[in-house]
Amino acid sequence: MEETGTTITVSKIRQVIGEFIQIRLQAKLDKLKEGQHEEREKLLAAHEPEAWLADAARRVNQIQQVTHAIKYIHPDARGTNLFSAGNSLAGHLCVGTHILGEGMAPDVVGNAAALDIYKFLRLEVAGRSLLALALERHPALREALSADANKADESMGAFAGLVEAKGKPASHTLAKQLYWPLGGGQYHLLAPLFPSSLVSTVWSTLREHRFSDDARAAREAARNKTAHAHGYHEYPNVVVQKFGGTKPQNISQLNSERYGENHLLPSVPPSWQSPEVRPPLNSDSIFVRGFASQRVVREGIEDLRRYLQRVKDVNNKPVREGRARRVQALFDALLHYAAQLWDLPAGWTANLECKLNAAEQCWLDPQRCALDQGFAERYQQSDWQEQICSRFANWLNARLFEAGKGLSVGENEAQEWRRLLDRELTMLHRELRHD
Repeated sequence: MEETGTTITVSKIRQVIGEFIQIRLQAKLDKLKEGQHEEREKLLAAHEPEAWLADAARRVNQIQQVTHAIKYIHPDARGTNLFSAGNSLAGHLCVGTHILGEGMAPDVVGNAAALDIYKFLRLEVAGRSLLALALERHPALREALSADANKADESMGAFAGLVEAKGKPASHTLAKQLYWPLGGGQYHLLAPLFPSSLVSTVWSTLREHRFSDDARAAREAARNKTAHAHGYHEYPNVVVQKFGGTKPQNISQLNSERYGENHLLPSVPPSWQSPEVRPPLNSDSIFVRGFASQRVVREGIEDLRRYLQRVKDVNNKPVREGRARRVQALFDALLHYAAQLWDLPAGWTANLECKLNAAEQCWLDPQRCALDQGFAERYQQSDWQEQICSRFANWLNARLFEAGKGLSVGENEAQEWRRLLDRELTMLHRELRHD
């Protein structure tokens, strides 16, 4: 039979096992001093493949492959650990171990001194781990473990037992326990465990998003305000929880690989603090200072400019809808800004430092009508809404032309901006009167 790269043979398994044992042996031999001949002979004897494998089979019951571990709850807890792929019926709307699928990284708990056996069982032959081969009782692995069929079967069974729970299900006085009421004086006693496999996926994702070369390059581009192929992720207010102190391997294998870290994302409602609203004083228009200087407005203008530049030779329904969405975002920002100024004390435009034109005073300080008869008459008789729409249209065209280095916008566009804003203001005032 011809061997291929995907064929699992006894020789390939023995080669992989031999290389692993030899590396471990050499690391220990390198620590010996000259003259320690007896210790050297003991190490050589202990690392004969069949001797080392027999010892590994005896020690493997000191560790267990899991997905949910109890030592994260308390390092001295001695209850049950579980290996569970999660509840697939929960669906992807719920975050849990079940969403990991084939990408789930199993954890190992138990005696840290026996974790070398787990590294051994993770060795791969033709894309299959030794543990997977042990679980399916692969004949090539049986022959590679020992020439004695009985010893080989015992070793393979011991290695396959890595995924099995140790003893009967049990909690512990140092573990968490929740009484879940069922009614009628009955309850379930729940013992939550730490989802180590899920946590490792989250940890790896955050590390990639925060510290990878791609993420660093994207942030650098953002700081320099230059284009980049992709964006980056931010995780504000992250707390790093540590397990195991200086010996994270005493908690679990994955905990050691995570340097004992677990990232806690904020899971509380956002605490919104609105900035203090300042009246636009010493300026004749909010389109010069105030509204025009807001970050959301600058970004909205730039987004609209880029879009119009990109579709300047196209005129169809999707393009018109895309333009309308971006212009609507500017309208929303403008109306939000106006609403903030409406909350200021009535009559703020009467301040000597207020230089706003009459139309914007009428729009942004309507409650002044109750304090100033002359202002009330001007509010009722003037065409301030039409002037506001014209000012906005002229300002928007000027900004698009300036930012776009000659983007072709003219009277037709200005007329469209005026029409749309007039409709927005009319609808808003109608709603306010109704309220």
